[in-house]
Amino acid sequence: MKNKFLYLALALCMVLACHTGCRRNRENKGSADVHVFYYTYSDPYISSVRSALSSKLNETGLTVQEYDSNNSQTTQTEQVQTAITKGAKMIVVNIVTTGSDDASSGIVRMAKDAGIPVVFFNREVSDSVVNSYEQCAFVGTDAAEAGYLQGDMVGDYVAENFDQVDLNGDGRISYVLFMGEQGNNEAIYRTKYAVENANKKLTAASQNELVFYDSSNADGYLLDKDGKWSAQAANEYMTTALTSYNAANDNMIELVICNNDNMAEGAITALQTAGFNTGVEGTTTIPVFGVDATDAAKELIKAGKMTGTIKQDADGMATALAKTAKNGIENRTLLDDMSDYIIDEDTAKVRIPYDIYLGEE
Repeated sequence: MKNKFLYLALALCMVLACHTGCRRNRENKGSADVHVFYYTYSDPYISSVRSALSSKLNETGLTVQEYDSNNSQTTQTEQVQTAITKGAKMIVVNIVTTGSDDASSGIVRMAKDAGIPVVFFNREVSDSVVNSYEQCAFVGTDAAEAGYLQGDMVGDYVAENFDQVDLNGDGRISYVLFMGEQGNNEAIYRTKYAVENANKKLTAASQNELVFYDSSNADGYLLDKDGKWSAQAANEYMTTALTSYNAANDNMIELVICNNDNMAEGAITALQTAGFNTGVEGTTTIPVFGVDATDAAKELIKAGKMTGTIKQDADGMATALAKTAKNGIENRTLLDDMSDYIIDEDTAKVRIPYDIYLGEE
């Protein structure tokens, strides 16, 4: 009988130990040093940043907890609130909603009330949001720069290869432009300046400006209505456009400009289905330009299926984020020892430069 009671006591202790251990594991999930909130894991560029940032934070000895907001601001705000409640020491946010300050302001208020630092990255928040809390910063790019550089790249290429690009020989280049998201500054500036700067280059070369392929479209772009900057959206648009605007009708789309490389991939897939951009010698390649310099885009450029892209430095962004996170954890000013970075004059915003990528490193 004593042995029976002993066995029961041991079994009870094991159950309690398991329960306590499981509870501790759940608690440890909330007690990581740095909590990083991504607007979505599915974005190829964000995936590159995520991989680099996780590695760099681990190298500094900081523990990390990551969250996929799956393109939902409601989800992200709830995730941030839960992390703060569980004792997060530092939050790093790739905000979902960029069209207004409501979401970012709410996150800053939660962080400020809890007395923990917050850094936004990649998807820019306003100066007023950053300036509302001394331990708030932003790490990203100059949104307009990608548009300027993409426009320069497109303009230079078309000016140098005008007769080759002008498939129907009408003296004008018919283009399509795919916009990633309504209300997003990166998308707005890339859409605007990619065409404006390209036209400046063409005018300077005494050539005609680009013409949007569909004269009935006053916007001059095709928008991913889901705001996902997706290959699927570009592929569907391009496939539909090619049914009316093609070589057989002598009005083929002669140039493709995309807000990101993911959309460029989708456009190229549609072009390949129509017999273009196969990389096979003797077949016609429609110039396709993107932004991000993802690994997939680099491979397409190397294979002769894509023309160029703008490098958005995922590793550089991750390095800057890791430095700000370490500063925050150590209760230092977020931008301490970052004088070698480009920093805005009136607000704590770190700028990671873009660069043109045409296949060479």
